[in-house]
Amino acid sequence: MAAPSIHESAIVDDGATIGEDCRIWHFVHVCAEAVLGRGCSLGQNVFIGNRVSIGNNVKIQNNVSVYDNVILEDDVFCGPSMVFTNVYNPRSAVTRKEEYLDTVVRQGATLGANCTIICGVTIGRNAFVGAGAVVNRDVPDHALVVGVPARQIGWMSAFGEQLDLPLEGSGSCNCAHTGDVYTLGDGVLHREPA
Repeated sequence: MAAPSIHESAIVDDGATIGEDCRIWHFVHVCAEAVLGRGCSLGQNVFIGNRVSIGNNVKIQNNVSVYDNVILEDDVFCGPSMVFTNVYNPRSAVTRKEEYLDTVVRQGATLGANCTIICGVTIGRNAFVGAGAVVNRDVPDHALVVGVPARQIGWMSAFGEQLDLPLEGSGSCNCAHTGDVYTLGDGVLHREPA
């Protein structure tokens, strides 16, 4: 394991926890109470707030702000210029810092470029949010969601490819790349590793 690589233009406040093998690029700001796991990559112009927890191997692309009360589990991908919010009904003249809502992005999820995640939702494990989508409710594990507001149009493998399964009902299929078996029943997709 290697020490984090931090570009000279980045600002990492005293007290921030940065894991080994992290890469922090140009014009990044990491606040004092933030916690980053191992092997993370923060692209140019990323902001990480104080009350933020980021797991291992998280990739945050350029121009993303991860505000207070956001939790990113291991292996999450945040596409360029995607947006997190932390207040549901902001007003410039009304202070609502005590009303921040928690947003949780579970392990392996992908948040596409320019998507918006409205605070207070949970994005499931290995879920896939399409580019430009606006997510205003929870996303199930392995769900593929697109549009404004986001709606589910399919299921995704942990490898990151759409599975040949119906949205509802039951069925099963194998991932062509890994051999994992995916079984759908009662609106829940189960994965059995090969």
